[in-house]
Amino acid sequence: MAQAPKERRSIAQNRKARFEYEVLEELECGIELRGTEVKSLRAGQCSLAESFAHFRGDQLYLMAAHIPVYAQGNLHNHEPTRARKLLAHRRELAKWAKAVKEKGITLVPMEIYFQGALIKVRVALARGKKIYDKRQTTRDREDRRTMDRAMTRRR
Repeated sequence: MAQAPKERRSIAQNRKARFEYEVLEELECGIELRGTEVKSLRAGQCSLAESFAHFRGDQLYLMAAHIPVYAQGNLHNHEPTRARKLLAHRRELAKWAKAVKEKGITLVPMEIYFQGALIKVRVALARGKKIYDKRQTTRDREDRRTMDRAMTRRR
């Protein structure tokens, strides 16, 4: 009997990342969390704005992601910006570690979301954009909006 596809519900997105970086490749990772962190995420509270991914040895960690302290927590509450281990296959991690050693390549968390009952993080292998690339991105977006407006007026 085939299983129904698991529902995917976004918690937080790093919208600025698509503007700041050119995304080369993406990887879905699990994340190692504490109980109060999961409860804060279920309440929809998280920020990936200043976060990044970093290798420590052969392990990948999510750094500076802000998951606020759980309001009903007790003395076992978590630190909001602690390093959190990301879970992925060893071969993929080795391949990405090699890529990160190249100049100008970095790991950027794009989104954190629920997939069924599990919490996943989408991490991107990215290269920083130059200022003229950012201007081009803005110009393209404005052109797309103008075209969409013109199309809706004709209808």
